[in-house]
Amino acid sequence: MVVLWLVLPAALGAFFLGVFVWAVFEHFLTTDVPSALRHPAKFRFLHCIFVYVVTLGNIFEKIGVCSLLRFLQFLQKSVRIKEDPVLVVTNLRFGTIPVRLFQPKTPSPPQRGIIFFHGGAALVGSLDIYHSLCGSLARETDSVLLAVGYRKLPDHHYHTISNDCLNASIHFLKTLGTYGVDSSRVVLCGDSVGAGVAALISQILVGRLDLPQIRAQVLIYPLLQIINFQLPSFHQNSHIPFLTQKFMITCMFRYLLIDSSWWDAIVTGAFIPPKVWKKYKWLSTDNLPNRFKKTGCQPVFPAPFNEAAYLENKHLLDVENSPLVRDDEIIAQLPEAFLVSCENDMLRDDALLYKKRLEDQGVPVKWYHVEDGFHGSLMLFDKKSFSFPCSLKIMNAIVSYIKSI
Repeated sequence: MVVLWLVLPAALGAFFLGVFVWAVFEHFLTTDVPSALRHPAKFRFLHCIFVYVVTLGNIFEKIGVCSLLRFLQFLQKSVRIKEDPVLVVTNLRFGTIPVRLFQPKTPSPPQRGIIFFHGGAALVGSLDIYHSLCGSLARETDSVLLAVGYRKLPDHHYHTISNDCLNASIHFLKTLGTYGVDSSRVVLCGDSVGAGVAALISQILVGRLDLPQIRAQVLIYPLLQIINFQLPSFHQNSHIPFLTQKFMITCMFRYLLIDSSWWDAIVTGAFIPPKVWKKYKWLSTDNLPNRFKKTGCQPVFPAPFNEAAYLENKHLLDVENSPLVRDDEIIAQLPEAFLVSCENDMLRDDALLYKKRLEDQGVPVKWYHVEDGFHGSLMLFDKKSFSFPCSLKIMNAIVSYIKSI
């Protein structure tokens, strides 16, 4: 028995060390690090930790300990939250939807209101993970901020995220007076998937005379379409953390309940009927500024039509999943937008295409492009030694814009 107790810790230590070594090898074999990125060693270290955690989760799933998704949920619940002395933070529920309200302790109502939707590819991200970011936004802009903790994987799938965020937004907009919020200064804000949700809800609320009008939408490296996976930024940045093509499409398939056998058909666009592609002309590379167009041979897109792929996966074409293809009539009525894009982000071109769509319809747009930025960089703005210059630049730009409203 004594020998067992001596061998077991050594075996576990060897196991975890071996997994970490594997994660390091995988990082160096499969990952690109942008040349413009400052502090590349720090970037590599953080991604190695990310790969290590995902690899552990996959191993636990295969040996029957728990699923990868449950493992990630467990880790997120261990996040420690710091109290902010100038904010009152309240956990609430709007029906079944958990939300977190951030209010200045010394309010000067009516105040600006922010509704925030977090990112995380429908897989990670939570009210606790985003607590620091939301608190900082509320404090620095002197606003009342509502963070929506929408339900996601593994227990919830398509349409849960958009429904939860829409219902929470409507509830908040109907009760702004309760929280001392100026109904003429409400901003929808989000990053990544959350930014796509903010864009979608801005569209859905157009023409709702029973609700206050949204003043602005702040979209931080937004996911705005899941139709064209052959845009230049998808090729250029497909292996750059923290959103690689493999990770993004894997999460998308899980949330939308798509079988992995359709991977090639969806990436190449073979599921898109020719008539539909003609309608969705806004997704063409031709609409990008010249400096963002990839030089060299372009793949034929979409690939020859596969009707079986379309029939099983046509929900990918729903405007709920791709607000970038909303009709001109709705786009023209949207509130002004602040768009953040990062050069080293697979979703860069989504933001650029949406910028053009908005501007073509006369919607005021302010665009902030970060040459050394990468997907998810905003989350590191206050992580001290693990922060990046681009993280602080994005945060300062967002705060400055919101304060101008």
